[in-house]
Amino acid sequence: MRFFFNNFDYFYRLTNKKNFKMKILAGMTATLGFLAVALGAFGAHVLKNSISLEMISVWKTAVQYQMFHVLALLSIILLEQRDDRAQWQIIGWLFAIGCIIFSGSLYLLAISDIKIFGMITPIGGGMLLVGWLLLLFSLIKDSKKK
Repeated sequence: MRFFFNNFDYFYRLTNKKNFKMKILAGMTATLGFLAVALGAFGAHVLKNSISLEMISVWKTAVQYQMFHVLALLSIILLEQRDDRAQWQIIGWLFAIGCIIFSGSLYLLAISDIKIFGMITPIGGGMLLVGWLLLLFSLIKDSKKK
């Protein structure tokens, strides 16, 4: 009987909505990290002769910001494991969605040279900035508790 209840508890924790959302965020983080490396290599080896130097610079900016925010997301996941308050999820999702919109629009701009994609970029950038501000306030609030 004890075996059954131990496994039931594990299953409950595994399917708990909060844990499930963080697992999705962790999976997205790993995927974003993989894509940052792959798209960086693609830009360096394939695109360098196909698009202008200005668009190569745009591509590099997208890759750099994506990788920076993958590292930030990893930190958020670690903070959430230490202290499972909802704020870490909010910050994490702002970083993930902001990164997709920001870097994704820059990738599209670089390969298509359609300027409207550059108009979408600030939406992602704003989400990243809000995420950083929330992280700052959360860390300050935590340091006052101790």
